[in-house]
Amino acid sequence: MIYSTAAEWRDAPQKRVLFYGMSGLGKTHLSNMLRGAGDWFHYSIDYRIGTRYMGELIADNAKAHAMQVPFLRDLLLSDSIYIGSNITFNNLAPVSTYLGKPGAPERGGMPIGEYRTRQEQFRRAEINALGDTGYFIERAARLYGYPHFICDTGGSICEWVDGNDPADPLLTELSRHCLMVYLEGSKAHTAELIRRFDRAPKPMAYQPEFLTDAWSAYLREKGCTESDVDPDGFIRWTYARALAHRKPRYEAMAPWGVTLTPRDVEAITDAASFTDAIATALERRAPAPI
Repeated sequence: MIYSTAAEWRDAPQKRVLFYGMSGLGKTHLSNMLRGAGDWFHYSIDYRIGTRYMGELIADNAKAHAMQVPFLRDLLLSDSIYIGSNITFNNLAPVSTYLGKPGAPERGGMPIGEYRTRQEQFRRAEINALGDTGYFIERAARLYGYPHFICDTGGSICEWVDGNDPADPLLTELSRHCLMVYLEGSKAHTAELIRRFDRAPKPMAYQPEFLTDAWSAYLREKGCTESDVDPDGFIRWTYARALAHRKPRYEAMAPWGVTLTPRDVEAITDAASFTDAIATALERRAPAPI
């Protein structure tokens, strides 16, 4: 770790952290709070994905839909209108909309083959965006003069790394630049996430092997064909399973850095209390296994 003791962390002239954990635990909230302090650069992985690595795919998908409307088709062909996504740190809907849901097209779904293609596009985009962390640390200091840095990751980071592998290339690269900070969830938090998702299901990224198993199991359990799948029904059915699948993967990443409990996060109200929380987490961290 780039800070091995609380004293090293407190005395560091450049504090660099990477937040990871389930969606809804406060990664972006903490990032926005620190950015508001004035001397922290906020690097959003999902924003980078949507603007740099999938921006053209997202825009082309919107154009393809617009081309099916004669009025919009004529305007597009004559370069009379422009179609693009308006992604912000707090509105990443264009990315999730592009990912979509598998199932019956007449119910808002897409063929499973196309869905897998988009999942793979997202996987590559997220890995590339995570790999850009070191570049943005240097850029934030050189161009803008920010001494401190936050990498705000998406919930699917755990799908592309193996925390049990001491030589995992992506974790090795990230931990070389940042202190990995795991925002730990609770059973109550998981139950609330499932309740909210059931009310408003949203697309998400899955590890390819998990998706294959979940898709096959869903078809068997529901006794339906691919063209009969209710897209929202599938992702609702899959969500709790996806959280259970991710939990041990997050936990395997924890020894690469420090862990903040829900109580720790609740106590963070400004940059000073954040510094204190990380210092405490470093003090209580058990020695890493040899």
